[in-house]
Amino acid sequence: MWQSFDHPTNTLLPEQKFTRFTELVSSRAGGNIFSGYYKLYFDNDNILRLLYNGPEITSVYWPHPALLPWDSGRTTYNDSRVALLDSLGNFTSSDDWKFLASDYGEKIPRRLTLDPDGNVRLYSLSRNGEWAVSWQAIDTPCQVHGICGPNAICRYNPSSGRSCSCALGYERKNLSDWSQGCKSKFESFCKLPDPETSEFIGFPHLDIYGYNKGFYLNYTLNQCKKKCLELCNCKGFQYRFEVDRGQHYCYPKVLLFSGCVSAAGHGTIYFRLPKAILSSDQIQQESSTLNCSLSPKDVELQRVYSRSHKSELLLTILLILAVVIAGFEALGVLLVLCFVTGTRKMKGEARQGYHLAAMRFRRYTYAELRKATRNFREEIGRGAVGSVYRAILSGDRIAAVKRLNEMSLHREDEFLAEVSTIGKLNHMNLIELWGYCAEGKHRLLVYEYMEHGSLAENLSRGTLDWGKRFDVAVGAARGLAYLHEECMEWVLHCDVKPQNILLDLNYQPKVADFGLSKLLNRGDVKHSSFPKIRGTRGYMAPEWVYNLSITSKVDVYSYGIVLLEMVTGRSLGGGVLDTSAGCETENRGLTSWVKQKMSGEVPTATRIEEIVNHSIEGGYDVKKVEVLVAVALQCVADDKDDRPTMSQVVEMLHRCTNEAEI
Repeated sequence: MWQSFDHPTNTLLPEQKFTRFTELVSSRAGGNIFSGYYKLYFDNDNILRLLYNGPEITSVYWPHPALLPWDSGRTTYNDSRVALLDSLGNFTSSDDWKFLASDYGEKIPRRLTLDPDGNVRLYSLSRNGEWAVSWQAIDTPCQVHGICGPNAICRYNPSSGRSCSCALGYERKNLSDWSQGCKSKFESFCKLPDPETSEFIGFPHLDIYGYNKGFYLNYTLNQCKKKCLELCNCKGFQYRFEVDRGQHYCYPKVLLFSGCVSAAGHGTIYFRLPKAILSSDQIQQESSTLNCSLSPKDVELQRVYSRSHKSELLLTILLILAVVIAGFEALGVLLVLCFVTGTRKMKGEARQGYHLAAMRFRRYTYAELRKATRNFREEIGRGAVGSVYRAILSGDRIAAVKRLNEMSLHREDEFLAEVSTIGKLNHMNLIELWGYCAEGKHRLLVYEYMEHGSLAENLSRGTLDWGKRFDVAVGAARGLAYLHEECMEWVLHCDVKPQNILLDLNYQPKVADFGLSKLLNRGDVKHSSFPKIRGTRGYMAPEWVYNLSITSKVDVYSYGIVLLEMVTGRSLGGGVLDTSAGCETENRGLTSWVKQKMSGEVPTATRIEEIVNHSIEGGYDVKKVEVLVAVALQCVADDKDDRPTMSQVVEMLHRCTNEAEI
């Protein structure tokens, strides 16, 4: 018998089946009953995906199309194509995709909706009758394809939300509908008598998805321009430097689609424009308007995504009725899922670890982790909230297991909610969470293992040359910028220091020990949100001491201290020896000492020579060290309003890198 409960439109309710015959289709806009351009469905490889099906372009955008299924935490080895959201807020799919609601628990009405902006969100009904987001598939809205249409650029600011603008030389097709994108103000280069009568204008921190006419390794900037000029349909190119590989990449673009401004962007987009229109006042005005540097906002770290409408009352009633009606059907679905999961568990245990991704983590038993750590024998680190042990997981994967102290333990529901959020964070400069254990009084976290240990260890051993130190500074800044400005649940680190910056096999940095118990309290962003002062003496911003508002700038301050340590080679604990005064100063004396040395009237090179660590082998780039010191001193300003944001820090360091390459 046909029933509407088997055929959801844009919303999936708890215990409602999602199968190979089911799909969620977004509405055209809020309150508009017409179908939109976005669809959630199981594809022919049995993978749950999000698809943009626009007027001109169709593309998959989640999981990221550049990733293979197992790289995004999925498996194609299933044929059931079944997914289910249970009453506790636990979503499970037959392709191995799972997530937990941030408010995981009973007696909370929920709904999973594909919104008009192309993002899948789990909503929970609060006591005051508002639907608040408790999970979403994509943390950075600009990663949704087609959200601004072709030839347009998406920006996201935590305080003002998402905004769209046309690429340079383009104008909107429809003033009331951004999904139609922008159209060119000039003839196609293929129709021009001389395609080389064009120039390029570059914008950093801008990424444009795909549609590359090949890629060219280690091309110079001029070679990349020449390659684009050879292609009449080339609309520009992306030029970037991959730090971990030490190589330049050139990507000519034949279509400008899904442009996105990002603080963590690795390259520059160069738009191709006819010389004839470059001198026009309108284009010059657009060029100044299309500023792809990020807004210098002080992120106050609060996030509430709620909607309250009278029509939601009907949805709430339907939600309750639907759960009752679906009870018997859900039992059958759960039995199927249990069978599929159970039969695959033994075969897939070794494989499961290789399928981990940014938003994919598994629950371990305490017995598993005790065995993997050989009864917690090899301790590789110790902090305020717990100890870290080396572990060997199934498949001979090496991991770092952090066992939390009993005094820092959470209730299981709180712990699962926070772990769920941390597990969704995905950035190349953040340590990756592989799993967790919440069993009885035991609370453990399983992280990727970092071969070269902490930055603190490497600084004390003198193993980092100046090039590696600059790369560490850039990478750590990118990771913090992502935490502050680009993920759904904005996270304060609260304890940025060399011990919490880890280095992988290639000495690429990853920020660690973030998130747990430091997620934003959504109702309050003041100091009262924190039951006690957090951080490590010497790295703590003045706001902690003077009971001032706590913002992302506390992490900026700590980052500045880390930069000064990297440049001078002096740790806070060891003090800074000022031979002219014949005394030792410590803690904040480090910043005062550097400020004093840099304020003299002697040449810059001489000032730098006085403060750098001379025990490091190899020469250093005076310009880069000068930039590191200048950035550090801005970061450690006493007034938080005088400090830059982490995205601004990234921009300053990238600018220095680009200037050095020219």
